[in-house]
Amino acid sequence: MEFRDNARIDNANIRYGGGGGGRRGGRGLAVGGGLGGLIITLLLLVFGGGNLGINPDDILGGGQAQPQSVEQNPECRTGADVDANPDCRWAAYVSAIEGYWSQTVEGYQSGTTQLFSGQVSTACGTGSSEMGPFYCPGDYTVYIDTEFMGVLLDQLGAAGGYAAEAYIVAHEYGHHISNLTGTMQQARSMGNDTGPTSGQVRLELQADCYAGVWFANTIKDPESPIESVTQDDLNRIVDAARAVGDDHIQQQQGGRVVPESWTHGSSEMRQLWVAKGFNSGDPRVCDTFSTDDLGQ
Repeated sequence: MEFRDNARIDNANIRYGGGGGGRRGGRGLAVGGGLGGLIITLLLLVFGGGNLGINPDDILGGGQAQPQSVEQNPECRTGADVDANPDCRWAAYVSAIEGYWSQTVEGYQSGTTQLFSGQVSTACGTGSSEMGPFYCPGDYTVYIDTEFMGVLLDQLGAAGGYAAEAYIVAHEYGHHISNLTGTMQQARSMGNDTGPTSGQVRLELQADCYAGVWFANTIKDPESPIESVTQDDLNRIVDAARAVGDDHIQQQQGGRVVPESWTHGSSEMRQLWVAKGFNSGDPRVCDTFSTDDLGQ
């Protein structure tokens, strides 16, 4: 994935270290994403999930643990800075994502990305590295432990790389879009059921689709920090989507595939909806709540 040297990178919507949460009030419920909520997902698979009434928010906890420090505010002004300091890639991803959705969603409200290490306080409770990236609707924030995300990708057998990282960040911002448009509330109104056509799975597939839509459009934007996406990048995006499928995760854990317990969708479903978004470039195709043809 190539970055556009002269494109402006905006650090306004990204925080390096420091406390998170509480910006908009209310706890909300943390939403797992591309890798977000992986450990929670495994716990729900092992202990029966919704059938036992386990609430991911309870697993998150409500403590006020302080995050460990990560590099503070690197000097990131243009896409060229990514070559000099790879940490600037996170600001480049966020700038490109915010740039697209702010022009696409009427009444768009910016999200925030919090980079942390260890633990972090959020409006949804205390988050930890082991959860992987996640989105908290209570404070409109995507939380990412940058080092641990790479570890998780490796453990799940994904190729990784900048394109895979960008897909995961874009997926979490997809949850932000679902939150702003009200479809996240629609998913919750369907209850805490699991399975290939559950509200939880539909929400995750919608975020995958939105990530694909963003990729398709950002490379057409002359002001985007993301200049181009190669075939290898596309392969890595699809591979990351495969790696975070519920069936793949269940197989990785040495267990049998149990579709009734799915909360994120199978590898095939996730790859399908990323492709739908990318091939169309139209967020209107991401209405996963009006169809039962989800690709399972």
